[in-house]
Amino acid sequence: MWLLILAIVLYLLCAILLVIEVFVPSFGLITICAMGAMAGGLAIFFNHSSTAGWIGVFVAVVMIPTVLIMAYRLFPKTSFGKHVSLAGPDRAKGDAIPDTKQLEQMLGLTGKVITPLRPVGMCDFSGQRLECVAESGYVDKNQVVEVIEVEGTQLTVRVKE
Repeated sequence: MWLLILAIVLYLLCAILLVIEVFVPSFGLITICAMGAMAGGLAIFFNHSSTAGWIGVFVAVVMIPTVLIMAYRLFPKTSFGKHVSLAGPDRAKGDAIPDTKQLEQMLGLTGKVITPLRPVGMCDFSGQRLECVAESGYVDKNQVVEVIEVEGTQLTVRVKE
């Protein structure tokens, strides 16, 4: 009976080590230890009976992905995870690329070139800075341009004469 308890403890150790692997970079060393603990638990289960062994295999197949998914979902919510994870764009501040429908409404608008278009650069359209592609060649800074084509999230502009 104490061998079955040892096998269960080895499975729990495997789960704990897998969670630690998510938080501590060990280049796979902790994972190898976790797999060793699981293999030891499986050996004990199969030594007890083949039914216990196959139940142990099923538990391992369910446990490993479940523990990893839970750990990866938990990671960004920890204080360490918040420091090392990148935050997504803040759409409220307008840092993100506008949706295609918003960009299609810009067709025909005029703006000012902020960085030279070689052929790609930044343009300002009434306070909204967007990446634009020049229709042809090089466009100097401070020139006035007009949006002539919108394809996906790419704005094509032409120098306004």
